Amino acid sequence: MSSPRYLVGIDLGTTHTVVAYAPISDNLESSPIQIFDIDQLIAPGEVARKPLLPSFRYHPAEGEIDPSQMVLPWDHQPVAGDIRHAVIGELARELGAKVEGRQIVSAKSWLSHTGVDRSEAILPWSSTQGVTKVSPVVASASYLNHVRQAWDYHHPSDKLSEQDVVVTVPASFDEAARALTLEAAALAGLPNIVLLEEPQAVCYDWYASNKHQADTLLQDIPLLMVCDVGGGTTDLSLIQVGSKDGNLTLDRIGVGDHLMLGGDNIDLAIAHLAEQRLHGGAKKLSASGLSKLIQQTRKVKESLLSGNAPDTAKVTMLGSGSRLIGGSKSIDITKDEVHQIALDGFFPLTAFDDQPSQRQAAVVEFGLPYAADPAISKHLAQFIALHDNVCRHSLAEGGVVIEDGQPAIPVAVLLNGGVFNSPLLAERVLSTFSAWRGDNVTQLCNPHPDLAVAYGAVAYAKARHGAQLKIGGGSARSFFLVLEDKKKSKQGLCILPKGLDEGTEIRLKNRKFALTLGEPVRFNLVSSTDDAHTQAGEIHTIDHESFISLPPFIATLDSERDRAELAANQKDREEVTLACQLTEVGTLQLECVSTLDETKRWKVEFAIRKDLAKINRDGSTLAQSALPDRIDDAIDLIKQAYGGSTKNVDDKTIKTLRSRLDKMLGKRDNWDTPCLRALADSLIDSRKRRRRSDIHERNWLKLAGFTMRPGFGYPADEWRMEQVWSLYQHGIQFDNQTQTWSDWWTFWRRVAGGLTQEQQLVIYKDIAKYINPAATRNGKLAKEMQERSYEDMVRLAASLEHLPFDKKLQLIEWIFGRLQKPQFAQAHWWAIGRIATRSPFYGSAHNLLTPQHIAYCLPELMEFDWRDDPNIAFAAVMMCRMTGDRTLDVDENSRNAVIEKLKASKVPESWIEMVSTVKILTESETKRVFGDALPTGLRLLD
Repeated sequence: MSSPRYLVGIDLGTTHTVVAYAPISDNLESSPIQIFDIDQLIAPGEVARKPLLPSFRYHPAEGEIDPSQMVLPWDHQPVAGDIRHAVIGELARELGAKVEGRQIVSAKSWLSHTGVDRSEAILPWSSTQGVTKVSPVVASASYLNHVRQAWDYHHPSDKLSEQDVVVTVPASFDEAARALTLEAAALAGLPNIVLLEEPQAVCYDWYASNKHQADTLLQDIPLLMVCDVGGGTTDLSLIQVGSKDGNLTLDRIGVGDHLMLGGDNIDLAIAHLAEQRLHGGAKKLSASGLSKLIQQTRKVKESLLSGNAPDTAKVTMLGSGSRLIGGSKSIDITKDEVHQIALDGFFPLTAFDDQPSQRQAAVVEFGLPYAADPAISKHLAQFIALHDNVCRHSLAEGGVVIEDGQPAIPVAVLLNGGVFNSPLLAERVLSTFSAWRGDNVTQLCNPHPDLAVAYGAVAYAKARHGAQLKIGGGSARSFFLVLEDKKKSKQGLCILPKGLDEGTEIRLKNRKFALTLGEPVRFNLVSSTDDAHTQAGEIHTIDHESFISLPPFIATLDSERDRAELAANQKDREEVTLACQLTEVGTLQLECVSTLDETKRWKVEFAIRKDLAKINRDGSTLAQSALPDRIDDAIDLIKQAYGGSTKNVDDKTIKTLRSRLDKMLGKRDNWDTPCLRALADSLIDSRKRRRRSDIHERNWLKLAGFTMRPGFGYPADEWRMEQVWSLYQHGIQFDNQTQTWSDWWTFWRRVAGGLTQEQQLVIYKDIAKYINPAATRNGKLAKEMQERSYEDMVRLAASLEHLPFDKKLQLIEWIFGRLQKPQFAQAHWWAIGRIATRSPFYGSAHNLLTPQHIAYCLPELMEFDWRDDPNIAFAAVMMCRMTGDRTLDVDENSRNAVIEKLKASKVPESWIEMVSTVKILTESETKRVFGDALPTGLRLLD
């Protein structure tokens, strides 16, 4: 690859994508940074170059736009997995305001949304029938691909892939979202990019613009806060200002959590107001109709919040089909109304101790879970309160005196993001900070909130070349490995101290670990912003208030030994030390390094899976859930029941195994997740000896399923599921026992969440023939159906949430066709509720049945007397459960009819709440819906 000639910064924003660049020269510090104008369609057949590329896609219908009217200056080549004729940019934004269900918005927010499979083709989320979809990764890649092709067209000798490229991400992006951003860039033909946090980019831009007077401007500012409110996220960072050897220093000392709240939410709130006025509150628009309306309310917001705003702005809702013009309606939105929504709803003047409301569930629209409390002011206060120690330390070092009882408010703020194009909103934030501080807060000038991130990305690239000040601070936290010791208080080994620069490796040579290769190993980590914890290798007592848990690191270290040798239970162990460093992206990298050969390294990754989103561990660290005192005795008992040779089998041991475990460990329902998985590991080790007798097999299935449920949500569960999946092909040994078949299907139902779609399809294929109503007319199948526990097969099939849409539709049609069999009624109604639920347990929402399918099914349920069979009522509750996402929720008429029937049927009030409001399930409701209580220590997230 040739040497790069340009530094390029790409702000891959939720609302706009912006590109800045500077030529690489001998005097790089003075090399001017410019905006690269991006070619895009602004009307059919009309191309213009503009500094902002709206981050919108439009999927036109066949014949809607003549291909000759979609030609760009270059021969467009879509990324792998994309459609051929997607419209990107300004025209895509405008078309989405006129046509429903064909526009993709907020792809960046989808990239960080853990509740869906971000590699699945799920966008446009609210699409109409026949619209081809793409994944959030492909959508994000398409914007970068458009930028790359535009750049290459204008720089044919200096391809973008050969330049020094920095792409920005929110500081709050987790490991998975950052990895997916890198994947999208590679898909777009940019495999060698560097990531930079957006608030840091804003700070880099400010410094680059003010470098000759920065010392003077920051003279009395020891601590500043970057507040970046973009289209989809609010991103916060703290920057400490100091000096070293007489030179100015800037250090990032804190970043905020992911907060899906921004300008898009203001657009949505105005759209809700317009929707009520357009229809008199009589009905709601469809999800795609609301999306179309938002494109107009975005313009209304920008107009009425501007410095010279008119008194009103018009919103016109076009009709559809043949009534496109004649069916249009218009209403006026006033400046006062928009000001009230933006100021009182999103930037209210709140007290510092007014924290965000802890409502039960986030606000969901278009499948995205926005923050439950829209008051950004409250989230700013919460962020400062969470970083109180470092704020106080920084202010004290700068000579700022804080009286007792007063909050440690930064002295200055640097505002960025499209919402702060409005002087009104910028002034409100300043007033709020000043009120909290009891004194004026300085606003650092940002003349271009839409462009600052892209400019700053280039300034950062200059800093990487040594051509300007580099924001330091390295790691904003110290990181600790939790050391387990039942006899002592929790201890943490500092593996990477706060303030360590990126790329500096810490090797803990004095700490050695013996690891078994070929088996998963887990590292439990915590972090702290406390400045007292600064030495690598030191051990500190973990104080739960000042230490924050991280997702555990997990790895299975590959072995070079012969697999046959390992299969003979000869453990392959390796003595290793840990090597840690903070990467350029700002993430922790952890490697195991052999003490015998330093070239042998195993990278340890965060335990992240696409489908873990809806399960979270309660409590802060795995270490806080200590294993029971008699766990070793319990494991020995399992080994005794399933170990040794068949000649030494003690029937009494296996018959009393479950009751004796209860006595050792306490009531089974109270076993927490670490305890369950420790037992599961022992059971998995003994899986080959489960076939000694029918009671061995049944007990193994009962215990293994119980200790492995729900098949995911805990470190190394993916590895465990790989071990047990091989059992499916073997089947059961004692297949003449109906109870064994029942335990077999129950086992797979309990762990179904840990199975892939391909594995679930294998199971479905095997049991579908029994659920098909035609089975009752086949003597052989009818007999096997009874022998193999038909009801448990039905419950298992309904629990396979990864099944594609068409299989779910087939399954529910079959079950409706078998409702005349009263002996199976409970299983049938439970299955119908599970298949047609509006809120899946672990599956992706894009595979759910549509509200239209639910509305088609509901009349059949309404014909039954729910007082006679509450199972029917609960199925209706699951089918009509309120999510807040109008792409999933049933229509108002159906919902109201169900609510009335529920009231008349005297069902529990909580059932009615599930249909009328967005409600998180209680433990007992979770057990009823999913057939099992979640293990202690895991909770379901909505």
